[in-house]
Amino acid sequence: MASGKIFTLLIIATLLALVGAWIVARSYRRSMQRLMKAPVAASSGAGTEAAKPPPPARSTVFSTLDDNNEAYRRLLYSFIGLTLVIALTRTIMTQIIADGPITLKTVATLGAAYAWPVLPVFAVIGRWSRPRFVGAMLGWLLLAIALLSWRTNENISFAQVVGWMLFDTGLPLIVVTALCLGGATRAVGPWLAPLFIVLSGASQLGLDGLAALIEVESPFVAWLASWMGATTAFTLFAVLPWLVAWWPARALGRWLAGAYRERRISELFYLFTAVWTIALVGPALGAMGDLGWGAVVCFAPLLWIPLGALLMQRFAAPASAGNPPTLLILRVFQQDANAQAIFDRVIERWRLSGNTVLIAGTDLADRTIDADDVFTFLDGRLAERFIAQESDIESRLQQFEYQPDVEGRYRVNECYCHDNTWQQALDRLVGISDVVLMDLRNFKAKNAGCIHELGVLSKAQNLARVVILTNSQTELAAAQAAVVNAPAGRFIWIDQGDSLKPGDVLGALFPAPMPETAR
Repeated sequence: MASGKIFTLLIIATLLALVGAWIVARSYRRSMQRLMKAPVAASSGAGTEAAKPPPPARSTVFSTLDDNNEAYRRLLYSFIGLTLVIALTRTIMTQIIADGPITLKTVATLGAAYAWPVLPVFAVIGRWSRPRFVGAMLGWLLLAIALLSWRTNENISFAQVVGWMLFDTGLPLIVVTALCLGGATRAVGPWLAPLFIVLSGASQLGLDGLAALIEVESPFVAWLASWMGATTAFTLFAVLPWLVAWWPARALGRWLAGAYRERRISELFYLFTAVWTIALVGPALGAMGDLGWGAVVCFAPLLWIPLGALLMQRFAAPASAGNPPTLLILRVFQQDANAQAIFDRVIERWRLSGNTVLIAGTDLADRTIDADDVFTFLDGRLAERFIAQESDIESRLQQFEYQPDVEGRYRVNECYCHDNTWQQALDRLVGISDVVLMDLRNFKAKNAGCIHELGVLSKAQNLARVVILTNSQTELAAAQAAVVNAPAGRFIWIDQGDSLKPGDVLGALFPAPMPETAR
């Protein structure tokens, strides 16, 4: 009974998290759009220039594209290694609990079958589409079935192996695909899931209380059912506990936001932990019949995750004597697909080598929203993030996070601007940036905002280079006329044709390697 209730609770919480993620992401974009267009009182400007600090002196150390590729491989290998350790630990514990044989063949085959949670991590790092991830999981499933069929004896049929694998991975695969991949669901859903587990647990307690009252033939329940009907009374006992559970759920959300803000949690490790927790729920529920609540021991392999995080933080990247470079992202707004492709295929790789800053927009809301953003929005404080006047810019920049997370990836920092404050914010973002990536695909001469940005970039002091992406729809003459007075060699123009070529873009962002004779 307990395992069935927990199973139902988790399914309901997952569905609620999916719906909640869609609602929150949609409402978040609408609120951003409204706040960006909202009129704000213009600042007086008195003394503003005197109070503005000069751009900070930086000792920036640029890595090369080869360094970035090495960091990417190191990240993947680290998660593969951690996954194998967890999978092998689960295998040994499963065999001990089931009193099964612990042989090299058994541990190797079962460990390989249990190692599937590494695929969602690859999918998140590489921003795979759901079809690609499902295809990879099906390929792994077929390989795992083949391995297990080779391991098992004649007493276990091929159909039993297939059934066991589908039972062990079917539900986790559905939950992970729905909750941890995609746009809004990946960005918001995993952070909402613990809250809905608390709320769903409260509903279950309410229904258990109703069942207890029915069992003792409480006259209150009989009166309530006769007054409002049995279905309404049942719903009341399921929903009313939320009024109490909302407070611990809200506190949990704020704790998650604070832990993320203070870098005690990273997005990637949070997702990795969530996937492994989902993977271990099935074995734990299956063991409850023999172990009772002692089945919580099935979650013991999760203890490897904090240790792995510490080791990964230590070896994620070699120590550097200077600061990592900062990349500023500019783009033609209302080109959502282009902006999202840039983020998925270029910025995610750049994050292994340096910081990223940008002016927030609805086009990238699903890519940049994080735990702090989610719960700030749910608390009704999103407007506090917006720069209402020039004096707000410095306080916002001071909140930027320039240190990498434990796995070595740097975070994306945003300035939230109203329509009449983005130009001042742009000036400061250019001042703290080393490299700029500007997507001018489909740019037209009437895009006055982009013309202004090009003029600012041409006059900036600290920029190493500006990479401009164009295509056949770009009105190139108007763009190049806006930077005619720029220092020679600052702007690198790359024609992307009909589709994004991330290799070319990354190659332009990183400096060319030094010749051997110059080293």
